[in-house]
Amino acid sequence: MSYDSNNIFAKILRDEAPAFKVYETDQALAFMDVMPQVPGHTLVIPKDSAEGLLDVDPIILGGTICAVQTVAEAVKQAFEAPGIMIAQLNGPAAGQTVFHMHFHIMPRFEGLEFKLHARDMEDFAVLEAHAGRIRACLTHA
Repeated sequence: MSYDSNNIFAKILRDEAPAFKVYETDQALAFMDVMPQVPGHTLVIPKDSAEGLLDVDPIILGGTICAVQTVAEAVKQAFEAPGIMIAQLNGPAAGQTVFHMHFHIMPRFEGLEFKLHARDMEDFAVLEAHAGRIRACLTHA
């Protein structure tokens, strides 16, 4: 499969599609998942035209991982989560639904079940509130 420059994440990077952004660097962008599996579900994508982990430029991947660490700490703090789950899916067989390399950051609590992946759109007011909570933790880091 070749990279589709019209995928939703590529459009977000070009500001052609809206996103509830929480953090940005020269190499990565973090924003709220509009179909979250748990409250606070955040995505981090590289600013690279890569479908998956094996396609991304290693230098950009390094910068993306730094963004994942930074955002994961803020998500953990913003949602007072005892744990954080980081997921990165490659290919349809692994559950990838948007073919632009990305990391999922999800606050985890014992007994809190996941919603199904990529099923239900969250209310935009909720997503903006969650993004604000995470951004507030980033400014105090």
